[in-house]
Amino acid sequence: MRSFKAIVSLSLVVAFSVTATFGQASHYDVAGMDTTTSACADFYQYANGGWLAANPIPAAYSAWGVANILNEKNRDVVHDILEAAAKNTAAKKGSNEQKVGDYYASCMDEAKVEADGLKPIQAELDLINKVTDQKSLQAEITHLHSYGFNALFGSGSNRDFKNASETIIGIFQGGLSLPTRDYYLKTDDRSKSIRDEFVKHVAKMFELMGDDSAKAASEAQAVMALETKLAGGSKAPVELRDPEKIYHRMPMTAVKDAAPAFDWMSYFQTVANSKADVNVATPDFFKVMNTELTATSIDDWKTYLRWNIINRTASGLAAKFVDEDFHFKGTVLQGSSENLPRWKRCVAGTDGAMGEALGAVYVQKAFPPAAKERALAMVRNLEAALKSDIAMLSWMSDATRKQAIVKLDAFLNKIGYPDKWRDYSALNVDRSSYQTNRFRVGKFNEDRDWAKVGKPVDRMEWGMTPPTVNAYYNPQNNEIVFPAGILQPPFFDPTADDALNYGGMGSVIGHEMTHGFDDQGSKYDPAGNLANWWSEADLKAFKERAGCIVNQFNNFEVEKGLNENGSLVQGESIADLGGLVVAYAAFQKAMEGKPRTNIDGFTPDQRFFLGYARGWATNMRPQLARVLVLQDPHPLAKFRVNGPLSNMPQFAAAFQCKDGDAMVRPEKDRCVIW
Repeated sequence: MRSFKAIVSLSLVVAFSVTATFGQASHYDVAGMDTTTSACADFYQYANGGWLAANPIPAAYSAWGVANILNEKNRDVVHDILEAAAKNTAAKKGSNEQKVGDYYASCMDEAKVEADGLKPIQAELDLINKVTDQKSLQAEITHLHSYGFNALFGSGSNRDFKNASETIIGIFQGGLSLPTRDYYLKTDDRSKSIRDEFVKHVAKMFELMGDDSAKAASEAQAVMALETKLAGGSKAPVELRDPEKIYHRMPMTAVKDAAPAFDWMSYFQTVANSKADVNVATPDFFKVMNTELTATSIDDWKTYLRWNIINRTASGLAAKFVDEDFHFKGTVLQGSSENLPRWKRCVAGTDGAMGEALGAVYVQKAFPPAAKERALAMVRNLEAALKSDIAMLSWMSDATRKQAIVKLDAFLNKIGYPDKWRDYSALNVDRSSYQTNRFRVGKFNEDRDWAKVGKPVDRMEWGMTPPTVNAYYNPQNNEIVFPAGILQPPFFDPTADDALNYGGMGSVIGHEMTHGFDDQGSKYDPAGNLANWWSEADLKAFKERAGCIVNQFNNFEVEKGLNENGSLVQGESIADLGGLVVAYAAFQKAMEGKPRTNIDGFTPDQRFFLGYARGWATNMRPQLARVLVLQDPHPLAKFRVNGPLSNMPQFAAAFQCKDGDAMVRPEKDRCVIW
């Protein structure tokens, strides 16, 4: 889907991984610590220094931390499921087992993929070659959108921000190959170098498609020039975080004013078959798009569309395309030196294509009903702790407090897996061609997405597949969602003590809950509508406290000349701090009446904070760190530990830290929200 989705995730997979040594009797690997560093000087290093030294980044990865190993474990389970399905050639035609088995088998048939060469995409390239004028150009853009290609701009179903029960149409900026607009516009040496490498990469791809080197070089410059112009009209990631700035609902007939050169009525009739209202999320972008439609030559547009095809499909084609695609996206942008083994890519691809078909089998193997009940109980404990916290906030008035509790009580909790699995009956899959199957999945997803327009909202739909090691909050559903994939050791272990479970999974649950009250979530009411439920004084007080978070993170240096962007990461950082405060309170409640026994020489309170910190143990290549700082609303792992903990007197008390220690913020600089 290409539409704007108001979902904020924990983003665990990129940023951390799981160590196998959590399975010890104490459930905590003390050898992973660095006790030569003071807990009060750098708690991230103290808790994780040994782990970081013992777990270098494998060549195929750009980061390696505690969720990667859990992700690998989950992938192994899914791999076994797919191998069995692929071998079962007698599976009933049209069944989920047949479809996932054939999809995976088509991906694994490397000899067939090599023999096919460009054949799977040739029909699409031929359609582009037939473009001769604006009418045929726009028809081709429309066609590509119907298969999920983000050519020129983005579009899709869009929950109305101010009426979350209504699904309208959304159009928004898009069409870029590099991660964000800043990659095209920043003038520092690293950005210039990436642009140079990008142009070389595009030229190489055109050469692999059969163009001579001179023509390929010219085509690459044309792609870069057009995308740079589109980037100039695009909003930066920080601006896109404010829903009020990307909400411009209008009748479909009025969209022509956003970009008169584009035939919107024909486009919407083709992709959506609807006359619903449209949210034009980024009007400035469409002004630039409108200019470029006629200012850019048809030949350059055809080049751009050919690039869209090969850029999107390269990873599913012959090895020469896969290798060049990985060279730029994996090595240049993220620093990895080799690609993942084919089977791992095929498992990930199948999960992305039919994740709920796989998930139904995965949860039977990895997530028994008892685990779901235990997780739900923990969620309820955290909700009670957050309600108690809200009731005692000194800076919030009674009127706003009442509304906050109404919103909390309205949370929809989703644990493990959907109650109703996705229907894949309209998706055709066979073993004839991997890339053809990918096209079919793209068309299936687009048709399914557009079919939501004008229909009642399905609040029970999931945005992540069950094996995913992550979690999210969706403000338009007012829901917190925890896939089965993350409800595994070390984050959630029924045999571990409360300290580790609340420091690990409890902080994850608290993180997602407090997203409902961060700088974005606080703008949505209990029904998921963009509506102010705060008093003017309370909103001012909240923004002042959020500003403290922004200032703190602006001062975290990633490398010389590059700091965290406090405005970009404030929502996640508010949720990290709030999640820890709430999880700690719930942990204290859970410990009532229980003996507070030291384990491995650490008190329960110390183990709570150690459990939290170990979850973020991550080695990361500097290339990826730079990519994330420019576009990701999540801070880097070290700052997700030291940042919030330095604001918590509870942490300072647990480790006897004193005023003046690096992990203790002076009271005047301490950020306190929840």
